[in-house]
Amino acid sequence: MTAERVYRTSHSIDISAPAGIVYGLLTDAVHWPLFLEPDVHVERLERDGTDERLRMWAFTGDSLRSWICLRVLDPLTRRVEFHHSPPQPPVKAMRGTWAVEELPGHLSRLTVLHDFTVHGGLTHEAQQVEQAVASTSRAELAGLKKAAERWRRLDDVVLCFEETVRVDAPADAVHAFLHRAGHWARLLPHVSRVRLEEPVSGIQTLTVDTLAQTGATQTTESVRICFPHAGRIVYKQTVTPPLLEAHTGEWSVRSDAAGTIATAQHSVVLCEEAVPRVLGPCADLAQARRHIRETLGRASAATLEAARRHTETGWNARQG
Repeated sequence: MTAERVYRTSHSIDISAPAGIVYGLLTDAVHWPLFLEPDVHVERLERDGTDERLRMWAFTGDSLRSWICLRVLDPLTRRVEFHHSPPQPPVKAMRGTWAVEELPGHLSRLTVLHDFTVHGGLTHEAQQVEQAVASTSRAELAGLKKAAERWRRLDDVVLCFEETVRVDAPADAVHAFLHRAGHWARLLPHVSRVRLEEPVSGIQTLTVDTLAQTGATQTTESVRICFPHAGRIVYKQTVTPPLLEAHTGEWSVRSDAAGTIATAQHSVVLCEEAVPRVLGPCADLAQARRHIRETLGRASAATLEAARRHTETGWNARQG
């Protein structure tokens, strides 16, 4: 019997940051969508010491794929072993290693290794997988390099906040309003156009034209992953406003003894180079943070308020 062929790839990048900083970013996979372009959402399902189980959603080419990733963290050697369970066809098995090597002068080298096999050992499929692995690896290495090299000011460019509203209506009605975003153009005064597509159940692409206070129109595009039974919609913008390098977020709805609570969470990375161009030559990061907090906060608060009015009106009418 012919032995199954194992394909191996290796990709590396040198980083002007200490090895400990780079390893810290590797272990914080939940925040990878903020820094790694292909990654859309990561959830930590379990963690037991150095072992963890993640659910990951990421783009491979133009396709959004999801898989379970089992990881073993080794802080002493600064290595992270991983394997996909189960891998996405045509891959039969996929495992690999992230490794951080300390270099002189507070520099480091980050390497990602992949070993994989394909069903039937077909060469054409293996070549396609190899190309996809190479493209994703280069993008993720570049994202980790950029984040690590500005570690001293990362707290200045990353901003996280949320808006919350209490609603006197059932949680599933509020979630339905947020899920059916195709209706937003006629229900939200700051939205002029919406295109919502759901090619696969639970995975949405959302394009929104938003009216700024200046009267200008700004277009954003997002990928949304819906968890209706949990009352959650997580998303990542694939087309962001000029001031943002990345924007991830979550709409969540939950019930308590007093009623329903709806929350909009935002995590953003500011684009430093765009600050003077967008806000003026004298603007700094502090001003950019305030601007983003105000504009995003105002838009999400308006959306939550519209959800409250819409669902409370319908609920109270049915009760009456």
